[in-house]
Amino acid sequence: MKTQRQIAALLLGVSLTWAPAFALSQTPTTSQDPGLKQDAKDAGHEVKKAAEDTGHAVKKGTTNAYHSTKRGTRKAYHATKHGTKKAYSATKHGATKAYDKTKDTTKGAVEGAKEGAKKPE
Repeated sequence: MKTQRQIAALLLGVSLTWAPAFALSQTPTTSQDPGLKQDAKDAGHEVKKAAEDTGHAVKKGTTNAYHSTKRGTRKAYHATKHGTKKAYSATKHGATKAYDKTKDTTKGAVEGAKEGAKKPE
């Protein structure tokens, strides 16, 4: 049993000693290198394309938001303008109506005061 362990340890030691020598003595095959290099290039191109697509989407979204805001601002401006004109007209109408009522009431009060002043009691 002890002899078997010694033989296994010897074979393991020899294989570990000579493994780097065998690995360095082999010439690299050209088919493996371009494959890995090409995969890396393809991955880089895909990342670049994804970044461009994202940039275009952000730009489009920003442009749409700008135009939407511009339309909203224009719409708010016109609504405010219309509301202001409507309020002005209503105020003018109300003021005229109040003026006319006040004029009639004041005229009646003046006439009543004149009549009351003419009649002594």
